[in-house]
Amino acid sequence: MSKDWVKDIHDMQTKYQTREWVEKNINDPEKLRAFLKFRIGFLQEELDETREAHLLKDPEEIVDGLIDLCVVAIGTLDAYGVDAYKAWDEVLKANMQKEVGVKPSRPNPLGVPDLVKPEDWQAPSHEGNHGKFNNI
Repeated sequence: MSKDWVKDIHDMQTKYQTREWVEKNINDPEKLRAFLKFRIGFLQEELDETREAHLLKDPEEIVDGLIDLCVVAIGTLDAYGVDAYKAWDEVLKANMQKEVGVKPSRPNPLGVPDLVKPEDWQAPSHEGNHGKFNNI
């Protein structure tokens, strides 16, 4: 059983030659934008399916949908040549700087611990890790 999801998705993208397609179209920003739009639509489709599973109280499809969202998101990063490990670390570091609190702009009727940005919070930086997104 694998514990390296990013590598698994990289292997999947290799099998289906997704990165090769992006590289072949690297000088065609319109195609790269269209491909990103397709991937965002794919994420929306998976989110809609997960939302439907929630409404139907279908735990099998809820789990499947949430994992599919991860697969498509990580696959999109991989396809565009972004180092997902580095991006993950940047976002995690920034999220771990947050504090438990109340965010007035996000209703929280359940009282679940919410994360808020302290005054000195710094957003993650993905500088130098935009991959082929620079080409769109």
